[in-house]
Amino acid sequence: MEQPPHSDFLQRARADLESLEARSQLRSLEVVPGINFYSNDYLGLSTDGRLREAVTAALAGGSPVGATGSRLLSGHAAAWEELESGFAEFAGTEAALYFNSGYAANTGLFGCVLKPDDVIFSDSANHASIIDGMRLSGARKVIFPHLDLNVLESELRLAAPARGQKFIAVESIFSMDGDRAPIAELLDLAERYGAEVIVDEAHATGVLGPHGCGAVAAAGAARRVLAVVHTCGKALASTGAFVACSDVLKQYLVNHARPFIFSTAQPPYIAAQVRAAIGIVATADSERSRLLQIAVHLRARLRDNGFDTARSDSQIVPVMVGDNEAALALAARLRKDGFAVRAIRPPTVAPGTARLRLSLTAKHTIEIVDRLTDSLVRARDQIGLARCSQAG
Repeated sequence: MEQPPHSDFLQRARADLESLEARSQLRSLEVVPGINFYSNDYLGLSTDGRLREAVTAALAGGSPVGATGSRLLSGHAAAWEELESGFAEFAGTEAALYFNSGYAANTGLFGCVLKPDDVIFSDSANHASIIDGMRLSGARKVIFPHLDLNVLESELRLAAPARGQKFIAVESIFSMDGDRAPIAELLDLAERYGAEVIVDEAHATGVLGPHGCGAVAAAGAARRVLAVVHTCGKALASTGAFVACSDVLKQYLVNHARPFIFSTAQPPYIAAQVRAAIGIVATADSERSRLLQIAVHLRARLRDNGFDTARSDSQIVPVMVGDNEAALALAARLRKDGFAVRAIRPPTVAPGTARLRLSLTAKHTIEIVDRLTDSLVRARDQIGLARCSQAG
């Protein structure tokens, strides 16, 4: 399609892209070949034949290939009620509501639960979907340093909304640092100061907790939080997300969450895929154990070789680099050795904290991560990057 010859906007957009490229921050769509270390497919289910069979069986049984409307119009089906009831049982909550994506779940949840008179205390490393949901709400935001509960308590003590309420938002496993929130301590703090807690389990669902139910369930706290967000596109190898919560909150979201109300529903056969994934994940204890053992081994190897893996305590292992160009150069050399690795740069992470984000799956092995570590050491030496000090 021919572009307008004198478009002020396109000139502005071109200048912006050129500026990003000059700062080594320009991003593009690409398929990276090699052994995959950037996928969130933590249990390796994205190619599992059982999920294909579930979809095939649903379609063969007459499941429509299109939803035709939102859940409140023509897009509702018994399959969604069954799926939500099953997921609530899995998560240990009274109810659950399915959204089309994790982004939609967080923007819908935070955007309608928070009110302008409320105050929301948000970890500085929270995902963009949480940040955008808070912005939509108009609530007062207090951003506390990453997992600094001392600062959080000080802020909770000082905050006294005139008419509103207090909320705390965290992820259970943080997507870029791979560290975990202390759920039990956060809940004790919240209850002491009368705050509600919302936890995003995107990177913990399927990986942590009894039957892979997440960190909140592992802490025995499913009924102590206001809501838990579980995405389906990572360890569950499906699509969409659940807000697991009370029945009252579910009905409130059905009536007020704009991404739910105004989005066309997913086709009902998707519910069959998600339901099958939940069943597989619930019995994947050996895969979970192997995944976390491989992560422990990789972190130890990297730290022994002078790499900074931040405070990682999960299947997400960052290799902190700092400089954008150095991170890109490391990733490029790893690709030449057959490892599919992506460099993560601002604005996804804070300026000066560019990194390689190594995302492990249960299909990786000790031998593979050892080869990756050796390749990373060679790449560092080849580009002349100084040894990184280890995280404290």
